[in-house]
Amino acid sequence: MGDSRVSSASSGPTTRDVSRRSHKATAREATPIDMTKKFNAVILIALASICAAIGQEAPTPAPTSSPTPEESAAPSPVPEQTPSASSTKSVRISFVPPPLEGTISLGIYAGNGKLVRVLHQEAELDEFTVGADALATQWDGKNDDGEDLPAGKYHARGYLVGHFKVDDLGQATASPVENNANGNVKVRLMPLANDERPMIDLGIGFDDENSFLKTMDGLPLCTVSKMPNLVRALITKHSEKSVDVWQDDGAVVEQFRISNVDKMMAFDCGNFELK
Repeated sequence: MGDSRVSSASSGPTTRDVSRRSHKATAREATPIDMTKKFNAVILIALASICAAIGQEAPTPAPTSSPTPEESAAPSPVPEQTPSASSTKSVRISFVPPPLEGTISLGIYAGNGKLVRVLHQEAELDEFTVGADALATQWDGKNDDGEDLPAGKYHARGYLVGHFKVDDLGQATASPVENNANGNVKVRLMPLANDERPMIDLGIGFDDENSFLKTMDGLPLCTVSKMPNLVRALITKHSEKSVDVWQDDGAVVEQFRISNVDKMMAFDCGNFELK
C-alpha cells in the first residue's frame, strides 16, 4: 500500500498541471501577435487622420462660369484708332543768286503782299541746295508762328546783302528828335546787269535779343547790335552809302553807323501755289 502512493506521486505531472502549463504557454504565444495587431491598428488610425486633415486643407477649385448667351453675342471692343498725321506740305523754291558775296534774306509773301514767313535771315550760301544753275530751298507752308497757311498763291523774294560795316559810336550825347528822324530811309541798290539802280526803303527793327536793318515790309537784312531790352530805335540817313541808328534801352542811348548799305542786290523767286 505504501509503495503504490510513492510511485503515484513521482510518476510525473498530473492532468491539472499539464492543463495549467498549456494555458500559460498559450498565453505567452498570443502576446506578440496581439501587440502587432494593436500597433497596426494605431498606424492605420494615424494615417486616416492625416488624410482627413490634408483633405480639409486642400483648396476647393472655384467653379468656372461659362459665358451667358448675351455675353457670347456681344461684339469684342474695337481698339481706338490713332489719327494718322496729315501729309506735310512742302514747296520747292529756287532762284539765281545775284553776283555778289554776302548773306541771303528770303521771305514768303501772301497774295496781298504781306510778309508771312521769314524763310532765311542772313543765311550763308551753304544753307541752300546748290543746283546746276540755281539755289534751292524748301518751305513747309507754315508762317513764322508755326501755323499752317491756307492753300493759294504766294510769292517769294529776297536780298543778297553785301558786307556792311557796322561801327559802334558809343553813347550818344543827344538822340535825334523823333519828328526829325524818319521811320525809314531810301537807299539805292546795286543793279542787275545794266538795269537802273532800284530804290529800297530801309527801316530799323528790334526784338528781345538784337536790332537789325529791315525792309519796310519787315524782312530782316542785317544785324546792327545784340543789345537786348530795347524800347525804341531810330534811323536817319548819313550819306548815300551809310545810315545812322540810335537805340534806347530806357537808360542809355547808343549810336551806330552802318556803311556800304548800297552793297545789296534784290532777287525774285516768282509766284507759286501752296496746295
